[in-house]
Amino acid sequence: MPKVRAIEIVEDCTSRARLDEGFLRLKRLRAVNRREDGSASPEYRIDVIDRPTLDAVAVCVWARTARGVEVLTRRGLRPAAYFRRGKRTALPEREYLLVEEIVAGVLEPGELGLEALRQRGAEEVREEAGLEVAPGALRPLGGPFFALPGISSEKIHLLEVEVPRPSGPDRLDAPGDGDGSPLEEGASLEWRTLSAALRACDAGELEDAKSELAFRRLAARLGAG
Repeated sequence: MPKVRAIEIVEDCTSRARLDEGFLRLKRLRAVNRREDGSASPEYRIDVIDRPTLDAVAVCVWARTARGVEVLTRRGLRPAAYFRRGKRTALPEREYLLVEEIVAGVLEPGELGLEALRQRGAEEVREEAGLEVAPGALRPLGGPFFALPGISSEKIHLLEVEVPRPSGPDRLDAPGDGDGSPLEEGASLEWRTLSAALRACDAGELEDAKSELAFRRLAARLGAG
């Protein structure tokens, strides 16, 4: 399949879309703070973004090789980053199409508990990286965290799993179509040493926060870096 070169807007549905439908649901609220003495703050507005489920899982896939500990990342289409182009930003920046990050996915309704997190993580590794891992091999990598607690209710659960490093080049096309969405088109996988991945984070070349957090937690766990 030819590589994706752009994302084209076919229709902007913003003006007629409801806030409580779609993959993201926006709640627009008016609130007050209730204090211990019974008083209340002035009324203010709150915007909260929910997904249909409140939790996501991200998996740091890694391997021991002759080069040391290596980690796997995936470059995929990220429209929110893509549509920064042409807008005024705090600092000059490159234009985005693909964003590099570790394997991740949103939990499905009814997926609850650690075993469900492991099962979902294993499924995402299979879909996005083409690697078969046993759910029981995935281990929590520190506690879960909020990425944008001021506006988003989503909490991300980090897991890690050691795999045999597949033979082949460091960068390769992602297998198949992932979950079948057009957003999965044109994705690629990359293996690099953990120390190189951390340097890429420090240099601003790898800009995904959950990935950097996973790499630093993994380095601390393994005593590597």
